[in-house]
Amino acid sequence: MTDLLHDARVSRGQFLRMMGGLAAAAFATACSTRPQTSTPSGGGQATTELKFIGVSDQKAPMDQLVAAYQKAKPSVRITASYAPTDQVQTSVRTQLGAGNAPDLHVVYPGSGSAMSMSQIAEAGLLADLSAQAWTRSIPEGFKPAFQLDGKTYIHSAGSSVIGAVYNKKAFEQAGVEAPPTTWSEFLSVCDRLKKAGLVPIALGAQTPWVTQLITYALVPSTVYAKDPTFDDKQLAGQTSFAQSGWREAMEMYLELQKRGFFNDNPNGTTFEQQTSMVATGKAAMAVQVSAVLPDFRKAASSPDDLSMFPLPGAGDAASVWIPAGVVVGLGAAAKGANVEEAKAFIDFLGKQENINAWAKAIAAIPLVQDASSTIDPAVESFLPFTKDRAVPFMDQRWPNAEVQPVHFAVIQELLAGESTIDEALRKMDEAYQK
Repeated sequence: MTDLLHDARVSRGQFLRMMGGLAAAAFATACSTRPQTSTPSGGGQATTELKFIGVSDQKAPMDQLVAAYQKAKPSVRITASYAPTDQVQTSVRTQLGAGNAPDLHVVYPGSGSAMSMSQIAEAGLLADLSAQAWTRSIPEGFKPAFQLDGKTYIHSAGSSVIGAVYNKKAFEQAGVEAPPTTWSEFLSVCDRLKKAGLVPIALGAQTPWVTQLITYALVPSTVYAKDPTFDDKQLAGQTSFAQSGWREAMEMYLELQKRGFFNDNPNGTTFEQQTSMVATGKAAMAVQVSAVLPDFRKAASSPDDLSMFPLPGAGDAASVWIPAGVVVGLGAAAKGANVEEAKAFIDFLGKQENINAWAKAIAAIPLVQDASSTIDPAVESFLPFTKDRAVPFMDQRWPNAEVQPVHFAVIQELLAGESTIDEALRKMDEAYQK
């Protein structure tokens, strides 16, 4: 690992101080092509066509903001398409390396995936956004998620949390009056839901990225509440997944399965099916990121039936910590034919009213806030944790893009009974060292 990559990491202390203020590749050598423009036959202004490829939880805000941008700047036409996360991680990354990427595309914060900011920017494939005014307002603790070597390469509207999306009517059906605040209370609630004939937790583990969310929700309590400096120690080779509370988190994950709290065949269940089960009340909960809450609400007969609560990964409520990370963002392809127009659109997204609009659409906490900023009621229960009991999503500090897919795979293997926790942690440690 290079010193540069090490410098791009945010410490847990930085993150916690920042959150208190809130809530409170290969190098592409292909020749550039002629900009994609079309000239009206009547001799009017030429139209620049920009292509954006994103993931599903970007669709709602992008639809809204693309329409606003094209109204303000009719000479630009933005065509957006969306693909599952696992497909984006491979197909768009390949396009970037080949020099034929879309003008605008999804980018993940930090460094832990193939489409993460550090991985792509280090390869020279992302346009520098540092001159844009909004970059001067990035909270100090978030800068490593946005920047490499002091330059900004990704725009993101704010932060999201991981917790339990739950159906209020399902809880009422089982006589559960309030969300649990400790692990034992959570298990008791699951028991009551199961006895009421409901699936306590819908798990769509056939969709790879869904596999990680339960461990991500538990690890802040099992690892970072006990040692907030764990990431720094792991980076220095002083500890590992196998030597830490990651083991406890995986044991808790499998306990949920052994007690029959998941739907049948989680490895054969998709994210879309998971969403439908909770939205219709067949299942009571799903451990998910708040950015996809709109998907659950869209599938429900009444959006107000759905809310969220922190997944309590500790026996003592005061020891429960939560994951809160920069939401998936977007960047401009450095080798794109329309890079200046693409950067202009990102500059538009950086205006406060547009940050507010994007964050509202995906139940996120805005990157920066003003009097018109709002917090979705579903995530209000997380706000007390964000001052000093929140940590970034785990992959945002991993040193390479190898650990995340291994994490996906070992969870599926554990759920299928094809591996042990020892084997899973060993594989993750080996990936971390690459």
